Amino acid sequence: GRAPTLSTATSSILSTTRSQEITMIRRIPTFFLLIWTLAASIAVVDAFLPVGTSRTQSSSSWGSATRRMAAPEKSTTNGDAAPVDMSNVGFVLLAGGTGSRMKANMPKQFLELKGVPVLHHSLDLFLNQLPAMCEAKGVSGPPVVVLVMDPKYHPDYQPIVDKYEGRLHFALPGEERQGSVENGLSKLVEVSEGGCEYVAVHDSARPLVTPTEIEQVVADAKGYGAAVLGVPSKSTIKESEDGTLVLRTIPRARLWEVHTPQVIKIDTLQRGFAKVEAENLEVTDDVSIVEALGEPVKLTLGEYTNLKITTPEDMDVAGAILDDRGAKPVDMMASLT
Repeated sequence: GRAPTLSTATSSILSTTRSQEITMIRRIPTFFLLIWTLAASIAVVDAFLPVGTSRTQSSSSWGSATRRMAAPEKSTTNGDAAPVDMSNVGFVLLAGGTGSRMKANMPKQFLELKGVPVLHHSLDLFLNQLPAMCEAKGVSGPPVVVLVMDPKYHPDYQPIVDKYEGRLHFALPGEERQGSVENGLSKLVEVSEGGCEYVAVHDSARPLVTPTEIEQVVADAKGYGAAVLGVPSKSTIKESEDGTLVLRTIPRARLWEVHTPQVIKIDTLQRGFAKVEAENLEVTDDVSIVEALGEPVKLTLGEYTNLKITTPEDMDVAGAILDDRGAKPVDMMASLT
C-alpha cells in the first residue's frame, strides 16, 4: 500500500498523544482520591493512638491502632440463633427522678416528647412493642414491668396499671438511684413469685431504646450473667484532680459510654446489694454492683441514638430522631378511652 503522507502521520501522532493525555487526566482524580484517602486514614489512626505514641515506634502500633479503629462487633451471643425468650425477664422502669437540669416545672419523664410524655415512650415499648415483637417471633415477652414512681403520681397512672392488670406494678423510689433499683427489684420478686430470673433496669429518661437493642442485651445477659448496652466513646476524655488542670488524657479506645437497659441475674444483683451495703461501697450504675462482686459484665453494642434526656436541647434531638424513624408515639392515657 501507499506510504502515509506527512499530514496523515502527524494526525496519527497527535491522536495518540491526545488519547494518552485524556487517559492521564482521567487518572488524576483517582490519584488524588487515593492520596486523600490515605491521609484521612492516617489521621483517623492517629486519633486512636494513645497520647504520645508515634506511628514510627513500631509496626505493632499500626496493627493495634487499626484494630481499635475498626467498629466493635455487634452482639454475637444471639446472632442468627433462635429469638430470645423473655418469659423469665422482668423490667424495672425508673421514673422517680426530679430532672432538675431540665429547668422545667415538672420532672423530665412527664414532659411531652412528640406529643406524649417521655415516660409513655418506655411504657409503650415494654407493654406493647416488645411483647408484640416476641409474639411475632414465637417466644414470650416480659411478664412484669415495675414502675418506680413518686406516689403523688400514682393516681394519674393507676388507669394504666389497671389496664395491664398483673403486668404493671408500682414501686416507691429511694433517696438515690440504688435505693430505687432495690425497691423495684423487691417488688419484681414479690409479684413474679420467683418466676423471673433476670431483671432489666431502664431509665425512663431514655425513651429511644429499640426492641432490637433490648433483645440483644437480654441475650448477652443470659450468656454472661450480666450485660449493659453501650457505645464506644466518641469524645476525648481528660482526667483532672482539681477541675482546673488536666492530669492526663485517657485512651479513648478503652472507653465506653453505657446506657440502659442493664440486665442482670436477680440473685447476682441481690448478692451485690448485700456486698455494697456491708462494705459501704459507692456504685454509679447497676452493673457496677456486679463489678464489685468480681463477676463479668458483657458490653452489648447499642445505638448512639439511645440518648438520655437531661437538658432542654436533648428534647429537640430526641424529637428529630423520632421523626427520622417515622415513629408514631402512643399516649398511654388516650389509649384507655
